[in-house]
Amino acid sequence: MVKNGKGLLIELDTFFIVDKKRVAIVGVTGSVGQEFVQSLKNHPWFEVTQIAASERSAGKKYTEAIRDPNSGIVSWEVGGEIPEYIKEMVVKRIDELDVSQLDLVFSAVESVAARDIETKLAADVPVISTSSAYRYEEDVPILIPGINDEQSELLEIQKKNRNWKGWVAPLPNCTTTGLAITLKPLYEKYGAKKVMMTSMQAISGGGRAPGVSAMNITDNIIPYIPKEEGKVRVETRKILGKLKDGKIVDADIKVSCTCTRVPVIDGHTESVFVETAQDIDPITAKKMYDEYNKLITVAGLPSAPKDYYAVHEDPTRPQPRIERDVGDGMTTTIGRVEKEELFDHGLKYMLFSHNKKMGSAKGAVLLAEMLYKKGKI
Repeated sequence: MVKNGKGLLIELDTFFIVDKKRVAIVGVTGSVGQEFVQSLKNHPWFEVTQIAASERSAGKKYTEAIRDPNSGIVSWEVGGEIPEYIKEMVVKRIDELDVSQLDLVFSAVESVAARDIETKLAADVPVISTSSAYRYEEDVPILIPGINDEQSELLEIQKKNRNWKGWVAPLPNCTTTGLAITLKPLYEKYGAKKVMMTSMQAISGGGRAPGVSAMNITDNIIPYIPKEEGKVRVETRKILGKLKDGKIVDADIKVSCTCTRVPVIDGHTESVFVETAQDIDPITAKKMYDEYNKLITVAGLPSAPKDYYAVHEDPTRPQPRIERDVGDGMTTTIGRVEKEELFDHGLKYMLFSHNKKMGSAKGAVLLAEMLYKKGKI
């Protein structure tokens, strides 16, 4: 670590980071916004300098903005204490953000409102989003850091197409995240061609407003989540696709899925069946994930876990209560890797992915780190 005339010079493997980038969190009072607040605490590369939310919160200090004026209850939903850096910061209206003083915006806005908000912001500054508003646009990549980093080159085409100074880079749906992460090596090395997946999704994935009714989910499984299955199918093919001639060519893989809601607070579990073009056995698959851990492009970044993949021999793993804190929620856990007799070549396995960490705000911060390393921010 060396100081220079501009600030702090940090050496990480083969790249350098100079100064902290100024970032804003939009939608800062909601549950995803609060995950951003926590994920950016003491971050070595990014400094939160502006925050924004709805008219109801604008003009208030952060702690007052999330406090109910009648009951005095503070709606802090992410565990631990509210970070000191944010407590006294005044929440702005979104149109009050001074984009000339920002290098990046993290958007935690609901998808209905996100389209208009992110369009206006991206005209002047890069935006990393957890919403679906831009995911399915032809010039917009759906990025999972460490999985399809090369598709980030599409951001330059997006800027040119739209005459923007910035861009919009959305994360995938949180259910897609774990599936795409585990399929990447199987698709790349063994030609995964058909996938059947059943998800057991945490109630936190439904948000708090309107959220999932306690009466509906207690002692129950809800066998349908609106629009979820279509998102998983489309997003998985796009993420595993290739950038060619300025466009993403979808992966040649068929995805069938059933998405369900279960009475688990945090973390999605998925049962996956994969048919591959080439033969693969469970021992080889486990070695493959170990090899990919060594090759993963985001290794060493501040928000990256020590192990991107964790593979278990214990047939009772993965379990949400056990896995959700592994790698601070950034590790994708795989278990029950077995030969699948339905296919000539194929496997079945279970996976766990944290919907509020890797699948949301902290995954977005890791994405920002990857894009910063590439010189996109």
